[in-house]
Amino acid sequence: MENVVNAVIFEGGDPSSEIERMMVAVRHAVLLDNIDKMKQVPFIGTIYLLTNYRDLAEEAGLLGVKVLKNRLSEKQFHFGKIFADLINREHLPNVFYMGGASIPLVTIQELEEICTLLLNSGTIIYANNAQSADIIAFTPGSLINKIEPPALDNILGFALRDGTGVEQRLFRHSPGFLFDLDTPADLLILAGSPLAGPRTRRVIDSLNLDLSRLEGAKSVLRGDYEEVALLGRVGAPIIAHINQNLKVRLRIFSEERGMKALGREERGEVISMMGFFLEEVGVGKFIAYLEKVARCAFWDTRVLMAHLKQRPSTEERFLSDLGYWQEIKNPVIKEITRAAVESQIPIVCGAHSLLLGGLWTLVDEIGPTHNHWQNS
Repeated sequence: MENVVNAVIFEGGDPSSEIERMMVAVRHAVLLDNIDKMKQVPFIGTIYLLTNYRDLAEEAGLLGVKVLKNRLSEKQFHFGKIFADLINREHLPNVFYMGGASIPLVTIQELEEICTLLLNSGTIIYANNAQSADIIAFTPGSLINKIEPPALDNILGFALRDGTGVEQRLFRHSPGFLFDLDTPADLLILAGSPLAGPRTRRVIDSLNLDLSRLEGAKSVLRGDYEEVALLGRVGAPIIAHINQNLKVRLRIFSEERGMKALGREERGEVISMMGFFLEEVGVGKFIAYLEKVARCAFWDTRVLMAHLKQRPSTEERFLSDLGYWQEIKNPVIKEITRAAVESQIPIVCGAHSLLLGGLWTLVDEIGPTHNHWQNS
C-alpha cells in the first residue's frame, strides 16, 4: 500500500559471554516495547523482523509482527542483500529501517512523525545521523536497487545518499530519535531514564548496575560553570545542545567522526591526537592531566582502541564500559579501564552513541537552565 510505511527491523547475533547476554536481554525488551508503540501508529503497515533469536521471534509473532527466522544466522550474512531482497519481494514503497535496539526512548508521536515526513514527501531519504545512522526512512523502496547493497547497516545512509543522489534530511534532534542502546554505557543512561518502556524497565531493574560514575558526572553537569571533557567522535549538534541548556565549560577533543562508515577503522587508518598523547606520556599521566582540566569526562574509547591497533572482543569492550577492569585480559584495555575507574573525577566510557544520544538524553533529563551559557 502506498499510504503506509513498512517497518523493517534486524536483530541478530550470537552472544558468547554473560555481559553480552545481559545486553541482549535488554535489547529484546526494548525491541518488544517499540513494537507495542508501532502497533499504535495507524500509518505503520506490516512490521518485519529478521532475527535468529527463537524466543524473540515467538514473542514478536504474538504481537502481529511478520517474522523471518534464521536469516541472520547465515554464515555468509550480508545485510544489504537480505534487506534489498525483502524490499523487492514484498514490494515495499515506503521503508523505515532500524536496528533491534535503536531508539529505545522513541515516543508514539515521534513514530507518527517519521511516517508523516515520509508519506508527505517525494523521493527522499531521512536519517538520524549524517555520519552513521541507526534509523533510516526512505521512499520509494526501489532506491535500494540503485546502489551496491552495503554489507553493514551503519553505512546504509551513506550508500543511499551517495549512490542515488537523492536528498538526505535529518530527523529532528531528540532523545527519541538519537538515543541508541549500543553499549553498556547507554544501558546505564537508559537505567536512569523515566521514559524506558515497561519490559525494558523490568529487565533493567533486575540487573545490579553500578551507576556511581554516571551519577557523579551528572552532578557535574548540574553545576555552575564546571569543566566537562568530551573525547572522541563529538559532533556539533551535541555541543550546541549542551551550550544552550547547561551552565558548563566544555573541553572538546573531537576526532575520527565517521571512522566506521568510511571504512577507516576496518582498514586500520584511525589516528588520534589524544592517542598520540597517551602513548607519549603513559596512561597514568594522561588521566592525571585529564583530572587537571576537567571535573568529569565522557570518553568514546573506541577511537583510542582503534588508534592503538587494539581489537578487543565485544566482551572486553563491554567490560571496559562498565569499569570491570579485573575481568579484562587485554593488558592495554585493562590498564586504561582501571585508570579511568580509579580516577579522581568521574569518567564515563563508551562508544559514539555515548557522545550523541547518550549525552543528549542526559542534558534533557537534567533540564534547561534559565541562563544559557555560551562557551568560550
